[in-house]
Amino acid sequence: MHGVQPDRLSQAIRRSQDYVLSQQLPEGYWVGELEANTTLTSEYLLFRRLLGLVDTKREQKCVRYLLSQQQADGGWNLYYGGPGEISASTEAYLAMRVAGVNAQEPAMQRASQFILSQGGATKTRVFTKIFLALFGQYDWRGIPVIPPEIIFLPRSFYINVYEFSSWSRSVIVPLSIVFAKKPLYPLPAERSVEELFLEPCGPARYAMPNRERGLNWGTFFVLLDSFLKLSEKYTLQTFRDAAMRRAEQWTLEHQDHTGDWGGIMPAMMNSVLALFSLGYRLDSPPVAKGLKAIERFGIETADTFRLQSCVSPVWDTVLSITALADAGVPRTHPDIRRAMQWIVGKQVLREGDWKVKNQRGQPGGWAFEFNNDFYPDNDDTTAVLIALNKAGLPDEEKGEVFQRGLQWLLSMQCDDGGWGAFDLNNNKAILNKIPFADLESMLDPSTSDLTGRALELLGLIGFPRTHPLVSKALRFVQDNQEPDGAWYGRWGVNYLYGTCHVLCGLRSVHEPMQQPYIQRAMHWLLAHQNADGGWGETCRSYEDPTLRGVGVSTASQTAWALMGLLAAGAGRQEAVTRGVDFLLRTQTATGSWYEPEFTGTGFPKYFFIKYHMYQHYFPLMALARYRQSLLDA
Repeated sequence: MHGVQPDRLSQAIRRSQDYVLSQQLPEGYWVGELEANTTLTSEYLLFRRLLGLVDTKREQKCVRYLLSQQQADGGWNLYYGGPGEISASTEAYLAMRVAGVNAQEPAMQRASQFILSQGGATKTRVFTKIFLALFGQYDWRGIPVIPPEIIFLPRSFYINVYEFSSWSRSVIVPLSIVFAKKPLYPLPAERSVEELFLEPCGPARYAMPNRERGLNWGTFFVLLDSFLKLSEKYTLQTFRDAAMRRAEQWTLEHQDHTGDWGGIMPAMMNSVLALFSLGYRLDSPPVAKGLKAIERFGIETADTFRLQSCVSPVWDTVLSITALADAGVPRTHPDIRRAMQWIVGKQVLREGDWKVKNQRGQPGGWAFEFNNDFYPDNDDTTAVLIALNKAGLPDEEKGEVFQRGLQWLLSMQCDDGGWGAFDLNNNKAILNKIPFADLESMLDPSTSDLTGRALELLGLIGFPRTHPLVSKALRFVQDNQEPDGAWYGRWGVNYLYGTCHVLCGLRSVHEPMQQPYIQRAMHWLLAHQNADGGWGETCRSYEDPTLRGVGVSTASQTAWALMGLLAAGAGRQEAVTRGVDFLLRTQTATGSWYEPEFTGTGFPKYFFIKYHMYQHYFPLMALARYRQSLLDA
């Protein structure tokens, strides 16, 4: 084998394979922690206080966790190695003050100094201001209004709740109830956070920020927000009551049988808070089930408690299976069989919100989490189908399951040829201009990384590149390539992720890899290799394009770059050998890799994730594909 000793490579693959297998749970699935920033833990503490569920022992565990994550600058960051960020820091400070931590403590002094240096609490995001308002520390007039009457906007209307992304929709509808009720749980004066504001109470503190100057949609929506706030005084109570009932009904209808809402913590907390503000008792079935579901997202140790934003068993399981299959583990292996049977049992066979804009599609997708029947997603469904194809059940067992999943996925292709995550044609850019959308995440448009993975699947199952669905997808990725050759990564950090998945998709459908646009992508990857042989990319590349492909080498990002280069036909390049050598050198004695960096993306620029399984299965995938490329040469 060229460049790497065969025994060394095979031993590394075997150690990695054994490690991944050792992480499988008895039920057949894999799941790693989804580590994020501290905001969810802060909000969990605040949420429990709002409901009157005060557990001082649990609160102190949350406080110890928050203090353990405080940075040298006094703030709390959004990702490993990142700078302090004002909203995460303000929420941590508020949570600790609510829990009784004295403002004169050195850690709190450093935190308040950091927050003030960033402009004070007035500069925080909308969700942070909502928590401040709930505790009487900020005025609701400084927060963009979400009238519950939006639930009545017809689906034929240009803007309605089904034009919001699924995650926004599952948060906004219950939050509209909270906005209408404006509940207040004032803090005692000795726990106030007034010290976090630079402006005195009044118009300057509560003015709505306009993100753009001049006449534009942003300005229009700020003016509309002012009008809606004024009109609240004159809204017919009967109309408001009807809207509240409909929003309440929508929230109840969207609760999964397990108690979850949308599979994400903000939707779950907001839904429970909405029902509580409507007078639901804590022991009422929907609230009690919701509270139990929230607790399942917690990770508790002897000293600390932290909350995950989501859980990823389907995702981790199918990517683990794919890595093991690439490494040569046979489909008859009992652990693979057990995993695939578990996966088959997770297929979603009921209609969800996707049906609103996809009338022809029939259920058959998979969700990211243990249970999220309203929101199966295209990326998980594609990854499941790839795993079924590579290492799945025998054809006679998987046929119906596979076909249902495939037909659902094909029905979810957007008009532009790409795939989004949860919905069809969810791409009205104007929605990111509304004042509430300060995370710029109101949409779920087609993305290159998801489309690349879909192409990989279609090629695996024999779709030619001349097939109309494939041709549309190819046009989409060609139209969305960056001038330097890379592709944007919506769900992984960042251009390394997007470029990898597009190249793997192009190879799979037998796109001629010598074409100039593909060669540009290959050269972009080669140009961004680090001196140590690996690849890395900072989360900051979402806000600063000059940093794309730039960062400390990580195992998962190196694996993505290698898989992209292998797909592009660069397996004999010295850069690939050096990248493989980086993975071999940095493999731990247990067979995995150490990776503290966050390489997963929730909301670009604003919310990042460290998938604790990424450092296990992606390097295995890359090493196995490298070995196969040499055997095929």
